[in-house]
Amino acid sequence: MRKIKTAVIGAGFMGKVHTEAIRRLGNVEVVAVAAKTAEEAKGFGDLIGVDRTTGEYSDLLRDPEIQAVHICTPNVTHCAIAKAAVQVGKAVLCEKPLTMTAAEARELAALAESRSVANCVNHNLRCYPVLQHIRQMIAAGELGEILVVQGTYSQDWLLYDTDWNWRVLAEENGRLRAMGDIGSHWMDMIMHLTGLRITALCADLQTVHKVRKSPKHAVETFTGKTLHPEDYEEVPITTEDYGAVLLHLGERTRGAFTVSQVSAGCKNRFQVEIYGTRGGVMWNQERPDELWVGSRNSPNQLILKDPSLLKPNAATYADLPGGHGEGYDDTHKQMFRRFYRKVADASAPVEYPTFADGLRIMELLEKVVESAGRRGWVEVGGAAGAGA
Repeated sequence: MRKIKTAVIGAGFMGKVHTEAIRRLGNVEVVAVAAKTAEEAKGFGDLIGVDRTTGEYSDLLRDPEIQAVHICTPNVTHCAIAKAAVQVGKAVLCEKPLTMTAAEARELAALAESRSVANCVNHNLRCYPVLQHIRQMIAAGELGEILVVQGTYSQDWLLYDTDWNWRVLAEENGRLRAMGDIGSHWMDMIMHLTGLRITALCADLQTVHKVRKSPKHAVETFTGKTLHPEDYEEVPITTEDYGAVLLHLGERTRGAFTVSQVSAGCKNRFQVEIYGTRGGVMWNQERPDELWVGSRNSPNQLILKDPSLLKPNAATYADLPGGHGEGYDDTHKQMFRRFYRKVADASAPVEYPTFADGLRIMELLEKVVESAGRRGWVEVGGAAGAGA
């Protein structure tokens, strides 16, 4: 079997996650890595066992044997790297949010379509087996007409003013932080599961820490909790720690969600609740194999992931039998598997979120900024998104 050769650009937390998931596929080989500097790339390569490293990602784009690249860098670099890769015919899998602006995302989506290259934005959370089961339940009408959607994506890793990451800086991350980083997942997920599009929203944003203490040396995402006062310098912050959004989905469905990176005890509480005229469901990422199913006139149920009991398409997202947990790392494997199926065979179906979906989210994020600034409702138009 001839392996597909790929490269990972970015040497941080997500670079490691992507590399490990790629290697689990079997038919794809990570042949090179790139980082901000040659030294950083070399250190990352030594850590993950990849010999070819570089501080210039363009070196990898010139290699005709490399068929795909994974972009795991700060948001401000996504557009330039993705654009350069697509222009030379590489398949691209990019971290979310796709770009810094909707205009950039629109350009990327159009370019990828014109060059007919496989393109994916990493909304990996779609790939939990239980969530795919929910999607099939809704498609089959088991919940009836969807009336209410609600939930949260809450974390605590930026609770203190001494907690630091490049994402807190608007110039590297974009105007929105909690909304862009995790709110993008929530909005993508609710549209993916229900098949409904967000048509209007009303948002409120709050920056809890107007000044944060930046470490005098680099720290990786979710780390840096044991530094001392002399290790910091103060930096003004404009990105939000918390956000709340009211939603319209279509004509009749209503909803609301919150995002927070300052909620003590919530390590990664991504929760969705969907209620229809015939029943409801609730799922929490901190307990990913469990699905609550609610009913008006019969006992509620708590279902555990078991591929032999899931709906057929949902079962394809599970590789382990019931009672064997599948989590965050497995969602990447499932998404990457579908992406590389398309890389290997252009006629394969698109079963993953594309740049068009990334554009849709960027348009929504800009509407969040507009709404929060106006302190009122805004209508949402724009791209449809693939919704695969």
